[in-house]
Amino acid sequence: MPSFSAGASAQKQQNYQRRRQQVREQRKSLPIASVEKRLVDEVRKNDTLIIVGETGSGKTTQLPQFLYDGGFCQYGKVIGITQPRRVAAVTVAKRVAEECNDQLGKKVGYSIRFDDSTSNATRIKYMTDGLLLREALLDPLLSKYSVIVVDEAHERTVHTDVLLGLLKKIHLEEGPGDILAFLTGQEEIESLERLINERARLLPPESSKIWTTPIYSSLPSEQQMNAFKSAPAGTRKVVLATNIAETSVTIPGIKYVIDPGMVKARAYNPVTGMESLIIIPVSKAQALQRSGRAGREGPGKCFRLFQESEFDKLVDSTVPEIKRCNLSNVVLQLKALEIDDIIGFDFMEKPSRTAILKSLEQLILLGALTDDYKLSDPVGHQMARLPLDPMYSKALIVSSELKCLEEMLIVVSMLSVESIFFSPREKLEEARAARKGFESLEGDHITLVNVYRAAAECLEKSKNANAKERTMEKALTRWCRENFINHRSLKHARDVHSQIQGHVQQMGLNPSSCGEDMVLFRRCLTAAFFLNAAMRQPDGSYRALATSQSVQIHPSSGLFRTKPDCVIFNELVRTTQNYVKNLTRIDPLWLAELAPQYYATED
Repeated sequence: MPSFSAGASAQKQQNYQRRRQQVREQRKSLPIASVEKRLVDEVRKNDTLIIVGETGSGKTTQLPQFLYDGGFCQYGKVIGITQPRRVAAVTVAKRVAEECNDQLGKKVGYSIRFDDSTSNATRIKYMTDGLLLREALLDPLLSKYSVIVVDEAHERTVHTDVLLGLLKKIHLEEGPGDILAFLTGQEEIESLERLINERARLLPPESSKIWTTPIYSSLPSEQQMNAFKSAPAGTRKVVLATNIAETSVTIPGIKYVIDPGMVKARAYNPVTGMESLIIIPVSKAQALQRSGRAGREGPGKCFRLFQESEFDKLVDSTVPEIKRCNLSNVVLQLKALEIDDIIGFDFMEKPSRTAILKSLEQLILLGALTDDYKLSDPVGHQMARLPLDPMYSKALIVSSELKCLEEMLIVVSMLSVESIFFSPREKLEEARAARKGFESLEGDHITLVNVYRAAAECLEKSKNANAKERTMEKALTRWCRENFINHRSLKHARDVHSQIQGHVQQMGLNPSSCGEDMVLFRRCLTAAFFLNAAMRQPDGSYRALATSQSVQIHPSSGLFRTKPDCVIFNELVRTTQNYVKNLTRIDPLWLAELAPQYYATED
């Protein structure tokens, strides 16, 4: 037995040393390695430096390490690297920590909203750009950083299908290697996955082994991880992805990329207050980024499903998010930084004057700003301290006054994450039946409270059975699977809940519950989300009271079939038509009572 342990230990050490050698060789083979000294010298000489390199050259992982080795972390300073997406920040940090032969959270860490894996020892810190903005609230000079690296700058963050025949031809005529196909959303991915599996059965036996695996943001994390697994011998993996796979996340084994040249993007209209989910052509930068996913580990090919002349017509870079989003949170943060002239502020890309004025108007109505556009005291200062959409921040403050903070904290946490419910196409009826077990006749917000409390009860039962933390989490994962709940989203919501709970306690908000009195909670929702009210019309449609737009209740809502007279909602989007989502039925008389600053009472 002792000799076996010693042998196993020696083998483990050999494997470890072999892995370390592979990592060193991979780093040396990257194109960026040959210019390490020049890059460090240029960063020293310049206040601002733009570095351009091909996808896969090593910019994201190697540059921070070059700067660390070059002495940029002396005297406790930190190198900060921003990423446009949470998943990229986490994945790249893990990779760089491995390359540094250190535990994640020590020398190398990441910090994203509601998830911090850093320590006092962290010197290379990956984070989302939004989190860096929040740090600037506390320290406008970002004094703890020696260098800030803005990665994936081309992406500019804040209905088509893949030609199945082409995919079949890639599969039959090209050599070994996995395929990554970009699509615009979950529905398209599920449709294509079904079609590929149907057509694969018609192929010759030697070519019929295809493994399709999807990856999109609302997919449970354990299923997302399938995209990173190796396919069985003799089987070609086909990864069907949204633009989540465009950036720094590398899926091993990909040799072929199929790019339809389209992407689903959100666009906000400040005049109507509507956020549209529309399909638009990608930018040249996105197209190049997608092609760079092919052959990261060797030669590869990208098949673009559009003519070369169409590529020349594409815009160079993605429209900046600041030009296509609700600016209320941005304006509130600038006000908190004592920047009064928002319209005159030197934005890198200036948003429209209309968008800024609309945001100022909304913040005044929410009580965050005074009539002369100053941050109000205490409400405005309280709202700016919370890492949330201003409307959600106001909801928590109001709920403290109306004695239902516990319920509102749950709702805000659940609304701050990807979709809680998961409905796989092959089990739609089972998923609908499971959801009905949580649904409230009063609306979707109370449904979310029911889900959160049921999950907490599951954990409490495990705790009472003296289960270990790992066993408790397994029990919750099983419960989520049985109830068609997205475990990753629920876990994220619990983390958000914990973080925000800490904020509201520091702010001295009154911790309270409305108990069984959901009328009180619905009144609180009305007082907080009064700008998002809609009234049923004689033809069965709804009119959004703030914009007079005609809207419909989204089919995913528990109120889709009951059609109440008046509702408040949290999301207004346009897909095939104007939809409102996340609804609660209210008494229309509550609007003038609880929001007299907006709904004047008729004489």
